[in-house]
Amino acid sequence: MAYLAFYRTFRPATFDEVVRQEHIVKILKNQIQSDKIGHAYLFCGPRGTGKTTLAKIFARAVNCEHPVNGSPCGVCQTCRALSSGANMDIVEIDAASNNGVDEMRDLREKVQYPPVAGRKKVYIIDEVHMLSPSAFNAVLKTLEEPPAHALFILATTEPQKIPATILSRCMRFDFKLIPREDLEELIRRVFDKTGKEYEEEAVSAIARAGAGSARDSLSIADMCASYAPGKLTYDDVNAVLGAADFSSVAKVVNFMLEGDASGALSETEAVLSTGKGVGTLCKDILTFLNNVAIAKLCKNAREILALPEDRFSILYSSAERADGHRILRVTEIMSACEGDMRYSINGAVTLETAVLKCALPQDDYNIDSLISRVSALEKKLEDGVCAVSPSTSGTAEKRDGGAEEKNSPADAAPPRASAPQPRHREAARNPKPLEDMPGEDPFAKASPPPEETGAVEAVQPALWESAPDSPAQAGSLTEEQKSKVFARLLRLFRTTRRNAVLFTLCMDLESSFEGDTLILTTDTDAVFKALNREENSRFIREALTELGVFSHEVRLKARGESKWEAAERKLKENFKGIDIDIK
Repeated sequence: MAYLAFYRTFRPATFDEVVRQEHIVKILKNQIQSDKIGHAYLFCGPRGTGKTTLAKIFARAVNCEHPVNGSPCGVCQTCRALSSGANMDIVEIDAASNNGVDEMRDLREKVQYPPVAGRKKVYIIDEVHMLSPSAFNAVLKTLEEPPAHALFILATTEPQKIPATILSRCMRFDFKLIPREDLEELIRRVFDKTGKEYEEEAVSAIARAGAGSARDSLSIADMCASYAPGKLTYDDVNAVLGAADFSSVAKVVNFMLEGDASGALSETEAVLSTGKGVGTLCKDILTFLNNVAIAKLCKNAREILALPEDRFSILYSSAERADGHRILRVTEIMSACEGDMRYSINGAVTLETAVLKCALPQDDYNIDSLISRVSALEKKLEDGVCAVSPSTSGTAEKRDGGAEEKNSPADAAPPRASAPQPRHREAARNPKPLEDMPGEDPFAKASPPPEETGAVEAVQPALWESAPDSPAQAGSLTEEQKSKVFARLLRLFRTTRRNAVLFTLCMDLESSFEGDTLILTTDTDAVFKALNREENSRFIREALTELGVFSHEVRLKARGESKWEAAERKLKENFKGIDIDIK
């Protein structure tokens, strides 16, 4: 006998051999046992989940003389007649190639003839959604009121394309994807029956590649059994699937998650140069990212992934180092890339562009990118990367009132406020470059830290310290210095990033001095109230202290009478003594 593929050789012959779909099997078995069989059934669901198989089992079961637990016995005369290829009582129609109105008219005429061997004549119409509208109309009346001996079973993967008039005349059964554990058990049973040796990780890899389809899983298992003459290993399955090397994919993903654009692009080029397709590499990257997310979030990730120990350790290491928001962002970018490559002329350019975008979060304004960059900065602050340099602490000690040299430029500066500096201000004055700071050129190499070059970079001095006419004490600002105070105040807000909201609020203020007090004037009530809040007032006071100004006041400009107010006043003047309620 000619060789048959696994999915044909091991096709179930009874309801008990069907993998899962218990909710459907139970209904069909009960209908056969109680002899309450309908006239039209619709089997819909993903490919390879058993629609046609169940239709054939049900067609034989309704004609069996002595069903066993609802399934065909396989030994009676009717079962033997139906199992032969010459039987005329079970008719299978491929609607993809017989989708015209003429074929359905022919079916409507032939359905009147009674069965030959059994009691029912069963029509199995596969891919029924491919019928034309006129073909659906031709079979509509027959489907609604068929002869007593006729039974229709419609199978489709796209039930949304079937007219509602057809759907309402059928008993609908929705098939589900098969869980991976059941697929693994099916593959083991097939390998055991064929005498094929295998590793458990190889079986798990085949079941994952099957993606819930029994037919796909058995087809992959068939190829793997032919590929490896000896024991089937995990690497053999990857070779059959054409997947990229695991370690190479791990390097690409790690470079993307760490923000190393050069390394990610170089490793991607290295994988593509081995002959791997861009679509395959993109799929492998997405699979690895999905596994990283599982390893990071699931406590039983080892059991879920069922990977060899060495590969799971690599995956777990990537999950430990990665930030959750960055994993989500990279996964979304690569998912969009997989869809874009379907319409791309040059898939390699599309893939490499997505890889660069993943590795350059500082050039992306996506919310997940911003969150991941903030998380990276917070981690650097916690690790002490943004700590003040020794030269800074020395300068701070001098300004805090220790033993000072009279000729030091820092001595000429007014005393600083005793309140501790905000943490973000320390980071803003940090001389060590941060790779995720906005505005940097991501393609430029970071300059070496001061410790390696031998140069010690001092903290940014106060604005008056660099001026030749720095005041010697408080209250000695010259008129020229006073004229520059407001501009330098805005500059201080902008350069130190102390409070972006304050910078925006202060941009349209008018400034003047009354003696040594800085007067800030606004004509907007909202700005006036915002600037007089305790937190904002404290920020402004600390900033002005650095500029040598120790007193300030925010005022609301007196505004003129509006047209509405003038009209209201004139109305009241004309009608004195009368209560006027203006709304």
